[in-house]
This record gives sequence, C-alpha cells and structure tokens, in this order.
Amino acid sequence: MGRRVIRRVYIIGNGAAGAENQCFGLVRALGLSHLQTLYRVIRPKGGINMRLQWLPVSLHKRLENVRKLIYGDTLPTQIVVRGQKLMPLPAEVQDILEANAKHIATLSCEAFAKDGPSLVVASGRDTISISSSIKQLAPEYVFTVQIQHPRSRLDRFDLVITPRHDYYPLTSEGQKKIPWLLRRWITPRTSPERHVVLTVGALHQADSNALKDAAYTWHDELATLPRPLLVVNVGGPTGHCRYGTDLALELTALLLNIVPTCGSIRVSFSRRTPCKVSDIIREELGNHPKVRIWNGEGPNPHMGHLALADAFVVTADSVSMLSEACSTGKPVYVIGAERCTWKFRDFHRSLKNRGVVRPFTGKEDISESWSYSPLNDTKEAAAQVIKALAERGWSLPS
Repeated sequence: MGRRVIRRVYIIGNGAAGAENQCFGLVRALGLSHLQTLYRVIRPKGGINMRLQWLPVSLHKRLENVRKLIYGDTLPTQIVVRGQKLMPLPAEVQDILEANAKHIATLSCEAFAKDGPSLVVASGRDTISISSSIKQLAPEYVFTVQIQHPRSRLDRFDLVITPRHDYYPLTSEGQKKIPWLLRRWITPRTSPERHVVLTVGALHQADSNALKDAAYTWHDELATLPRPLLVVNVGGPTGHCRYGTDLALELTALLLNIVPTCGSIRVSFSRRTPCKVSDIIREELGNHPKVRIWNGEGPNPHMGHLALADAFVVTADSVSMLSEACSTGKPVYVIGAERCTWKFRDFHRSLKNRGVVRPFTGKEDISESWSYSPLNDTKEAAAQVIKALAERGWSLPS
C-alpha cells in the first residue's frame, strides 16, 4: 500500500470535559483540529438511569428501551451536575452527533479511496466499545488511538496512551495493597506493550500557541493586576482523593497566611466542586480586596489564568488541572496530596520526584519563583502517534 495521508479525524467523547479535552489536545498537537468531528457516546439520562452509569453502555441502552416499552418515553432530556441537581441539556450538546461504530466505519471506508485514511481518537470507559468496534469493522482504513487505559485486550487499538500511574497495580507497593484473591481482577495485569505510550499526567490543549492566544485575549483583565498573581484551582473529591469542608477550611487559612506575599489572587472552581466547599471559600475570601472568585458566569478565564499567572495552587484530586499547570514551567503548589490513595498517590509522588510541584504549606513567599522542566506529555504523545502512522505507511498533511 502506498503512503496515505490522514484527511479525517473522528473524536469519540463521553461528555466528560476531562476525557474529551485529552482528545482535543492530542488532535491539536497533531495539527489536525480543522479536520476533526466530535461524536459522543450518549447514555440514557434521568430517573433510575443515574444509578445505572456503571453498566456497559450497550446494556444500559437495552434496559432503557425496555423501560420505554413498559412505561413510555416520559423522561425529559437532562444531565446531572453536582450531585442530584438536574438541568436541561444545552442546545449545542443536543446537536452533537451520537457515536455509532458502524456509521463511522462506513464513512471511513467510503472516504479512503478519495481522501485517504481516518484517525479515530477516543477517551473514557464509555468510548472503548465504540472505538474498538470501528477498528474491527474498518481495520485497513482507520488508525485508532485510545486515551486512558482500556483495562483489557489492548490489541483492539492501534495505539493506547495512558499515564504511568495506571500501571501502579503492577509495582511491588501496589501488589502489597491488593488482596491475593483479588489480584486476577485488578487491571492492568501485564506490563505495557509496544503500542502503549506512557505519560506522566493527562493530555490537554494548553500548548504554547494556545497560551499566547489566551494571554492576548485576557491581557486587559489579568495582565494589569498587581503582581505576583496567584491562581487557585479547586476541583472536587473523588473515590481516591476524599475531602470536604475540612480541606476548604485548610485552604482558606493557608491562603490568608500568604496573602501579604501576593499582589492578586484569582480562584476558580471546577464542575465537580461541591457547593459546601465553594461556599466556605467564598465566605472566607470573597470580601478580601486582593481576592477575586470567578462566579461561573461569562467566559471561562481558565486559559487566561494558565497564561498569565505567576504561580498556582491546585487541589490534589485533579490530574487534568495539575497536568496543565505543570506544563507552564511556573511554580505549582498542591494541597491535599496526602489524602490521595492508590495510583493517584503514585501520580503525586512522580510529580514531586520530578520537582514540578511542592506541597502548599501556607509559609510560601509567592514572589519567589522557582523553575523545573515542564511536563510535555501532549507533544510527546503526538510524536508517538506520528511514528506509529509512519510505520504503517501513513502520514499527516504537510
């Protein structure tokens, strides 16, 4: 087969910003954003469906079809945010195409002779069955990249990109924490194969060009603030990094300690931040003259913060937020790492060993900077994709 050029990119998302951002970041690093089309795996929403998110998507949809046959289609289109609070899906989300493996495989087959091969990039547990099925249906016409470890049968994909800490269960420390009877059920069970690309953290879109654009866009609002500018990114508790109001109280106390060394402080919350956490931070810091807390309205300043901050404080729960901050080369302080368990503790250990983060103690002088070799996972992963495509005789547009 002669050398072929990638002309189409299909991103398979699951609706989770953290997962889809990794796909967009990789495609951006490959210079293919103008060729991408987003398809999304859509689960049934509302009512009892919120208790069935652990099921495979195909089984979940079958059960929903049975429910509709019995009770009728009475549930509105909804999404869940912050626990049980429901809100209608925005129009732009409703317009996104639903991922269908047969449809995407057919498009890839039909376009191959005219346009060349297609690249499929997916991330998240719900996307595994779709991307692997596309590969099975159109193996000669697509190159599939699965971001995040698919747990089993990695040969279903052309390339797998996953953090090193996903292999923590295979370490001697990880093995000691797994009961002997459960070891056969904990994945991964084998060392990384040749087509597995290991990263330190998560992929993202915050490359140098994106930060330059953000610096220009947010210049009038952020560049003129008193320096140094400290950005505080607050995530939310997870199964392996649990916290509540205790961390919020600790964070606000430590921030008040270092306020004299700051010119300005900007605070942002994520979609996962519990109201009880954000409420405490607003109550303790909201009226301080040096502090401004983003209220969630208007354009999201996140990229502007990454571009123009002098230093960061990030809660330990978010691999994505830490990965972005640690790619800037600016000081990154972490709060709550001691609360993380399992592979996420291993992730924080790797960041500390590389010198890219320091624990937030409240004794820092934010005006004193320090440097390190920034994380460059997205660019390095893109290079591995290009290399794997070349081995197949395929390339990117020149």
